[in-house]
Amino acid sequence: RFPSGIPALAEFTHSLNIKLGIYADEGTLTCGGYPGSLGFEKIDAQTFKEWGVDYLKLDGCYNSKEGFQKGYPKMGEALQNSGRKITYSCSWPAYLGSNETEKPFQDFIDAGCNLWRNWDDINNSWESIVSIMDHWGDYGEILQKFAGPGHWNDMDMLLVGDDHYGKFLSVDEAQSQMAIWSICASPLIMSNDLRTVNQTYKDVLLNPEVIAVDQDSLGKQGLRLSEKGNQEVWFRELADGSFAIGLLNKLGLEDEKITISFADLPSHIEIASLRNLYERKDLGVFNNSFTATVPSHGVLMLKLTA
Repeated sequence: RFPSGIPALAEFTHSLNIKLGIYADEGTLTCGGYPGSLGFEKIDAQTFKEWGVDYLKLDGCYNSKEGFQKGYPKMGEALQNSGRKITYSCSWPAYLGSNETEKPFQDFIDAGCNLWRNWDDINNSWESIVSIMDHWGDYGEILQKFAGPGHWNDMDMLLVGDDHYGKFLSVDEAQSQMAIWSICASPLIMSNDLRTVNQTYKDVLLNPEVIAVDQDSLGKQGLRLSEKGNQEVWFRELADGSFAIGLLNKLGLEDEKITISFADLPSHIEIASLRNLYERKDLGVFNNSFTATVPSHGVLMLKLTA
């Protein structure tokens, strides 16, 4: 597949200002049955460094909970000692079940994990995205405690512009995923073919104001503000004292009106200015609340400034 070798591939991707990621496994085999890194963490990390790798996704097939406690820290130490900055993505917690309250998040941080896959793999469907949103909404407060600069909860890849199984998300669904992932401070990792993604999906992926929410320097993960339901309100506190807001019509089959009440936010706010982040335009100043009509599976992503 790569007749010139991985170093040549790395040189090529870097010439395009693209980072190179690679997959490995903290087990005897990868999930696909290829040789794993268990017992070879140091030599594999050094090899990745020599190849010019920028990002390592370390899966967890063919190992155990006890093995993870030793193996993931070994790879983290080996990467840190390699002499190259390699972002370290750990799948460790994804193998520990669904209950986020029982997972040793401080151990993930201590192991050097820069991000970790918490839960189920995403697939190219709105139903899959909804299940992940629900999981993050249900466990938001515990997940928020351990997210911050250098160590993040990973909701899995963006499906925006991805044509797996011969289908795409609608533009409304794509905007919704990008918005909630950004509010939750999840890494924004594209899964689409960069050579073929069309301008409509590029506009979603490259929106600077939405990306700015995801990369906000405060590093505080957002939460679901409302109860779980067909329509929801999400929010994230930002470094400048403002809030990112998502009015999400998650399961409504038609356009629905959704309201954000300013009093529900952590700060005492009565009057606020609002900006539509996808349209990149100011909406005006509002008292106490704001209501908007949101399309099915769509989102209105706002910046609220008191």
